[in-house]
This record gives sequence, structure tokens and C-alpha cells, in this order.
Amino acid sequence: MRKVNFTETVLRDGNQSLIATRLAFEQFAPILEEIDNVGYYSLECWGGATFDACIRFLNEDPWDRLRKIKAIVKKTPLQMLLRGQNILGYKHYPDDVVRNFVKATVANGMDIVRVFDALNDFNNIKVAMDEVKKQGAHAQGTIVYTVSPIHDVRNYQNLAKQLEEMGADSICIKDMAGLLMPQVAFDLIKEIKQTVKLPIYLHAHCTNGLAEMAYLKAIEAGVDGIDCAISPFSSGSSQPPTETMHFALENAGYTTGLDPIKLKTVNDFFKPLRKEFIASGVLDSRLLTPQPESLVYQVPGGMFSNLISQLKDRNAIDKLDAVLNEVPNVRKDLGYPPLVTPTSQIVGTQAVINILTGERYKVVIKEVINYFMGEYGKVPGPINEEVSKKALRKKQPLPGRYADTLEPAFEKAKEKLMDITSNDEDVLIYLLFPQIAEEFIKNKNGIDSDSPSLETMPGQWVV
Repeated sequence: MRKVNFTETVLRDGNQSLIATRLAFEQFAPILEEIDNVGYYSLECWGGATFDACIRFLNEDPWDRLRKIKAIVKKTPLQMLLRGQNILGYKHYPDDVVRNFVKATVANGMDIVRVFDALNDFNNIKVAMDEVKKQGAHAQGTIVYTVSPIHDVRNYQNLAKQLEEMGADSICIKDMAGLLMPQVAFDLIKEIKQTVKLPIYLHAHCTNGLAEMAYLKAIEAGVDGIDCAISPFSSGSSQPPTETMHFALENAGYTTGLDPIKLKTVNDFFKPLRKEFIASGVLDSRLLTPQPESLVYQVPGGMFSNLISQLKDRNAIDKLDAVLNEVPNVRKDLGYPPLVTPTSQIVGTQAVINILTGERYKVVIKEVINYFMGEYGKVPGPINEEVSKKALRKKQPLPGRYADTLEPAFEKAKEKLMDITSNDEDVLIYLLFPQIAEEFIKNKNGIDSDSPSLETMPGQWVV
């Protein structure tokens, strides 16, 4: 029997997609040992939005969170999602910051690093991939899947070949918006399997009700592993349920290596947590069922929950349908970028602004300007020149790789922070989130938060 590997996502994407990454360490710590004994190929537990959420909402040191998980989960490889040159922030960072971040990540226990670029511009992942391999971890190169007039199977085959040539240990097809049709999944995996000799993993969301069918067809075509979430944090805008896929595949003649009795224990643990998040309103019921209209909007799970949150904050939730209709229009104007962090936030926020102001591009957000400048990488397709001209205002797009224009930043930041920390991990927190990191670091290190701020001290260095 052929084995299909399972990656469990409840500690990262499962809760990121349903509850905006509000699952605190203390809430899942008691079940970690049981999770470690289920038989998963890997446990996705870090990266994505977890780093930001730990600092901004959960008052947790994300590095300490990783160490605590690793101290308990000793059998199952830990996995994370890294945004290439964006690391876990929302802009590109200099190469020295990327390398230092990867070093610290692996040193603190990370085994598999799934690296992607929102635009599939692999110039933006080459440094991170290189450092992952230098540190002895598994470098999983990622292809962001989307649907547009410029994306087809041949395009993805070419990308897979590039990843193999870059030295990737495996490849992930990342279907963050749940757009992968079952037959396309079969054809795509079959063709990529014939193109490269690397293991292929598939990540999808149930946003449109397609993921389970896409998974099954991909498995028939030879995919090596799938991402699933334990059932209380599965489906809707999350991943397919682990237990259901396990039983379906075992019935179909495959083996998963998962222990169904231990899966039930994990399931029973998370059920009350799900009820708590529903009762508090953190888990919005709209995220629990398929939204097939997203086959038009092409909105990934995390982006959908963020749009709802943005509109609620502005008392404009009644504008949700209008915003969803505007998203594909903005995406077309920007040359059909795949909708994944940070491009999903860029397109989504611009769509919200377009609707709330009542005029398209009356206000062009800074991130759209930076996008047209080339700061996020090479634009996949033809852009709306009128929108570009309005955004750039006679500025010229940057030539080449944006990160090559950035000065090294790690040592400068380390020197800047010497009065409040000597910890390299704190420096990395500051580099990624300077607006909120200073107070966080001071509180963590027991320093009076009323002491002079780095933002007002002489010789200010801006990250």
C-alpha cells in the first residue's frame, strides 16, 4: 500500500484561517504529547501569522513558543511557513536579516521550512532556501497556486523545475484560496511528477468545498502528502478534516500511518476550544461553511476573515459583498498576483478602500505604490497602466531584485537595542515589527516601559 503523509495544521493555518491565529500556547499545550504520538509526517506550528499574533495579541514570545513546542514534540518534525524575503513580516528585508532569522529558527527547533513568494518570484526565496539548507533543515520550495489567464499547468511545471534546480528537498503546491478543481489537481500533480523527482505536497483550503475532492484526485496522481486540520478546526476556510481524510484513504487502499484512537483524543481536546471561540464571537459562523462564490472572488481563508474584521472595525460589514466583488477587479489591475500574504492584504485593503471611499483608487494605499515600484517582486502579468501611473506619479519601477538595494540591517538594529536587550531573537522581533516590538521587548525583559523610546532617542535609525 502506498503511504500518504499527513501534515497537521491546527496549530498554525487551521486556527489562522478560522480564528485569526488567536490560539494561545497554554490552550493547546496539554495535547502536544498526544499530537506527537499520532503519526503525522509533520506538525505545522509556526510561521505565517503566528509570529505577529504572539506579539500583538497573545503577549507571547514567539521564539519561546517554538522552544516550548519542541521540548514536548520530539518525534514529529516541526514545520513552518516562511514568506521568503518577507520573512514573517509585510515587506522585504535585507539578506542578512533573512539569514539570521533562518539560523535562529532552525536553532530553536524547526525541522521543515516551507518557503514561498507571493508572486512566485523565486529570486525572493533563494536566500531563505539557501540558508535553510546551510542550517541542515528541510527546504520545501513552494508554488503558490492561483487561477488567471496567465496561470496554467505548463507555468507550474516550469516553476517546479526551477525549485528542483534551486536545491529544494521537496515541493508544495499551495492552494490558499481553495481554487484547485479536482481534475486540474490530477493533471497538475501528474505533470509535475513527470517533470521533477522531488516529493510533492499539497496544501488547500475548503473555502469553496473543493479541497477533499482535489486531495483525492491529487493522491490518485501520486502526490506524496496533504495538509489537514483536526476536525474541530477544519473545513470552512481551513483545511480538510484529518480524521475524515484518514478514514477515506485507508478505505481506498492507502496507508497514512495515523493512529485513529489518538486522533479521537486530539479531536476531543479541541472540541471545547472551538465552542469557546464560537461563543466569544472570535470564530465567525460565516467561516465554517463553504463559500462557492469565492470561485469568482478567489479570496483565501485568512484573507476572508481579515476582510470581515476590517469591515466590522469600520461598522461597514454590510459592504462585504461589494468588497468581494471588487477584489478580482483590483487583482486584474495589479497583473493577477496570487492572493496570499502579503498580496492578499494589499489587494483586499485596496478593495475595501475603493468601496468605502465610493471611488476606485481615490486613495491608493502605500503598499500598492510599493507593489508597482517592484518592492514585492516581479509582477506576474500585464497591469492596468492608468492605475500604475496614478500610483507611481512619475516614479520609475526599481530594476532587478529589490532586496539587492537594501543595506544590511541586523547589526545596526542590534546596536540600537543594546540598552534594552542583548538577545538576537529580540533584535529579529524588532526588525520585523518595530512599531510594537519595543514595548513588548521591554515588558518581556522587565524594563520600565516609561523609559525613553527608541523612536525619540537621538540618532534614530529607522528599520
